[in-house]
Amino acid sequence: MAKQKAPKASGTDWSRIDAYTEDDIERLAADDTDNPATTEDDWADAVIGLPPEKTPVNARFDADVVDWFKAQGRGYQTRMNAVLRRYMEAHRKAG
Repeated sequence: MAKQKAPKASGTDWSRIDAYTEDDIERLAADDTDNPATTEDDWADAVIGLPPEKTPVNARFDADVVDWFKAQGRGYQTRMNAVLRRYMEAHRKAG
């Protein structure tokens, strides 16, 4: 039986994280320029709903196209669908 490797220790300083107060967390979040807070106006036109129903199809694509999408990692079919959706929407608007 092969030996199992011990899990890597976390590099996170959990005692420092645990010491943060709610005010500290709110201040850090407010100062985070990479992830600014949203306002009610940001959500004014939001639509909540279910994703469109998926229809299974048997399609043939060039191998290099599929390989490229697969190389991007998990979810390649979702990304292919997104590209096709953008194309459809662009052409639907153009008439």
